[in-house]
Amino acid sequence: MINSILGSIKQMLGIDQADTSFDDELIMHTNGALMIMTQLGVGPSGGFMITSASEEWTDLLGDRTDLNLVFTDTYLRVRQVFDPPQNSFLVTAIEKQIAEYDWRIEAWHKPELGA
Repeated sequence: MINSILGSIKQMLGIDQADTSFDDELIMHTNGALMIMTQLGVGPSGGFMITSASEEWTDLLGDRTDLNLVFTDTYLRVRQVFDPPQNSFLVTAIEKQIAEYDWRIEAWHKPELGA
């Protein structure tokens, strides 16, 4: 897996790492997703944002290995605004997946939600 947040988002979207033509847009959408991660209790309490391919997942998560859903949740959020599926069934499926991941991430930080 690529350690760079932007690099891994690009990889999951099928964009070559050398292609920087979408970087500004991807950074903007990724920062929106990362704001939501902050609201779910992930990362620094003051928030986290990327400005280039230099920020890594460890900058956001530290050495935690219990938050792997954050990678997929962030990617799905970026995909929904950057390259949404044309099929409404796929849109609904992704929305449901995001909702479940959000619940699981938040429940991990607030165990009383899972009770």
